[in-house]
Amino acid sequence: MNQNIAPLLDAAAIHAGCAASASHIAIEVVPETGSTNADLLARLPSAGNAAALSGPVLRIAERQTAGRGRAGRSWLSAPGSSLTFSLAWRFQGPLQRLAGLPLAVGVALAETLAGLDVPVQLKWPNDVMKDGAKLAGILVETQAAPDGAIWAVIGCGMNLLLPDELEAAVGRAVASAPWLAQMERNTLMATLLSRLAAVLAEFDDTGFAPFTERWNGLQGWRGAAVNILDNGTIVQQGHAAGVDDAGRLLLDTPAGRVTVLSGDVSLRLA
Repeated sequence: MNQNIAPLLDAAAIHAGCAASASHIAIEVVPETGSTNADLLARLPSAGNAAALSGPVLRIAERQTAGRGRAGRSWLSAPGSSLTFSLAWRFQGPLQRLAGLPLAVGVALAETLAGLDVPVQLKWPNDVMKDGAKLAGILVETQAAPDGAIWAVIGCGMNLLLPDELEAAVGRAVASAPWLAQMERNTLMATLLSRLAAVLAEFDDTGFAPFTERWNGLQGWRGAAVNILDNGTIVQQGHAAGVDDAGRLLLDTPAGRVTVLSGDVSLRLA
């Protein structure tokens, strides 16, 4: 599909294609915005926000001018050749229970893509990989509400096609999924949203523990020698051994097995 003539996304068409798990989600489509995550964060319940969200909202943009990844990194995309969306969702809390949420979201995306004949792998803590390169990224931002609940805004950027100018701007190896690009994008978005909503409801009830085995089965670098970096400096080395029931990375080192909490660290092949 030529990204220049891709049909525009349509909220009603996405909603019509959703399963029952996502039927209660309000859907907004905008032609352009800075960041869908920032848009929804500004509307979360707070003491001074009388017009705050009262239920889950999906906001999807044809183009983001200030898309963000983890640690403030930019997320670049091209209109019609990607999906860039955010979903605001209310959780029971407490906040520490949401530590494994990005990994559970990764499971939802990976299982959906596998069902669409696009096998992918997961890289801790928030990347979806295809053929060894990044296909999609996940950014979760949270905020406590006055009633004690925790709201999360779950952002996702997924490459469908990879125009030459976008690949040059990114400056590193990234993946695309031409097979997905042949799908009608409203149908694809509805399929992803339906699975994601079901996983979020499950996660809210159970936490990450039931997802551990599923995530480990999708891990792309299991057994590989990896470096843990903090602001570009190697702070830990070892072999990736999956994750535990809290979503922490298990690392086998000469001194034994250690756990790594996400924070602001990055995982790279050694």
